[in-house]
Formats: sequence, C-alpha cells, structure tokens
Amino acid sequence: MASLPEQADEVIDSILGDGTFDHPGHDGKHFGNYEGILPEEAGSYYREYTVSTPGLDHRGARRIVVGGGTDTDPDVWYYTADHYESFCAIPDAED
Repeated sequence: MASLPEQADEVIDSILGDGTFDHPGHDGKHFGNYEGILPEEAGSYYREYTVSTPGLDHRGARRIVVGGGTDTDPDVWYYTADHYESFCAIPDAED
C-alpha cells in the first residue's frame, strides 16, 4: 500500500466500506482481462475501479482491479498505473 498513490487508499476504503465512488457508471463493473496479464479466471471474476489522478478532468489510466469474493470483500487485489499494460498485486489492501 505504501507504494500506491494516496487516492488508491480512498478507493480501497470505498470498496471495503460504503461503496461510493467518483465514477459510479464505471466503477465496480466487469473487467475482462483481455490483455491476459492477470491470471485467467471465469468471465465475471474481475471488477475495476478508477483511481483518480489529481489535475485530470477525465478518468485517467490508474485503476484497482479486484477479483472473486464479494463486492465488499474481494479475494484478490491489483493496481495498474498504465491502463492495464502492467499490474502489481496489493497483498495488504485489507490491512
């Protein structure tokens, strides 16, 4: 968590808590993993959330992608700063 932007922490808190997001029309929706970078799972396994970038007037490239579990308790957590070109796991997201 310490290596992620502070806005990622806000998104994680929203996923685990109240479910309010800056982009409700996009956040929590299916992520297809079409790039094939994340482990292969069933079609509806992954969901994505926008991590806002200060100074931008659009969603930007930063996302948290979660998988499995429930809407408020995902099994796996990933972060991308480059719009799905690479990911890092967030093993301590729920700590």
